[in-house]
Amino acid sequence: MKVVFHYDSGPGLAASLERLAEKNIVVETVPISDREGFARAMKDCDVLWHVLEPVTGEHIRNSPNLKLIQKIGVGVNTIDLETAKEQGVAVCNMPGTNSQAVAEMTLLLMLSALRQASLFDDKTRHGEGWNFPPEIQDMLGEISGKTVGLVGYGEIPRRLTPILKAMGARVLYTATSPKQDADAQWCGLNELLRESDIISLHIPLTQATENLIDAKAFEKMKPGAVFVNTARGGVVDQQALIDALKSGRLRAAGLDVFAEEPISNDDPILTLDNVTLAPHISWLTSETLQRSIAVAVENCQRLQDGRELVHCVVKS
Repeated sequence: MKVVFHYDSGPGLAASLERLAEKNIVVETVPISDREGFARAMKDCDVLWHVLEPVTGEHIRNSPNLKLIQKIGVGVNTIDLETAKEQGVAVCNMPGTNSQAVAEMTLLLMLSALRQASLFDDKTRHGEGWNFPPEIQDMLGEISGKTVGLVGYGEIPRRLTPILKAMGARVLYTATSPKQDADAQWCGLNELLRESDIISLHIPLTQATENLIDAKAFEKMKPGAVFVNTARGGVVDQQALIDALKSGRLRAAGLDVFAEEPISNDDPILTLDNVTLAPHISWLTSETLQRSIAVAVENCQRLQDGRELVHCVVKS
């Protein structure tokens, strides 16, 4: 079985992938930047391990042997699901494999935004770390005593909630309905926006959630609130976010996702001092990769044996 892994792999991961040949799974790693190599490799592959680069209908139609698109992660908004269904190609994801990594990164972005870590890092590197205006004191804060609002309450918020509470925060959440086993207080989105000092997004990008956090939503937030997004950039109106950060409506933001990825070098959000940025790598740890490859291999073996695949989004 030939697998195309559309991602760059370091030496440790590459060695692990090579050993899969013992299980009759031959993995060809194609860097994201190598589009010609990807198109060439797809022509005779059985399975695609997909990370972030969009999988188009053309990719699927030009891959006659393709039987499975395995998402390395959860969100499948970067896959043409309709064409996959038309072509009889199964699509699977792997909920939970990256939850710990994303929860930890979310906490990191909250703390970084509250303490203006990126600003102080830059100033220190340029010899200005001890030369900052006194008014910045008013921009620095702690999680303790804050109300944190989690938009969505899947596995990542479930892991975050006890940590935030242990740090002294009050935790609210909103979801389509209250969760019986939730360790936080449920409320509607508008109430969460009004009450929270820190708002963190944990919802998928769908037609219903696209630009859910728009200019009106930012107007409802507390003046000086902190905004964190490790979900999907398309859930937020990015220009409205920039306006809120520039006007001071938001104190700061921590962002791992953007409306367009990779983000353009001239995007105005890159010029703002009160934003901590990361290139959609909240999920990326060696532990996440190990868990993810294990699930991907499991589905490859199930495919070989004619057994039912796990976490199917589109059945073949």
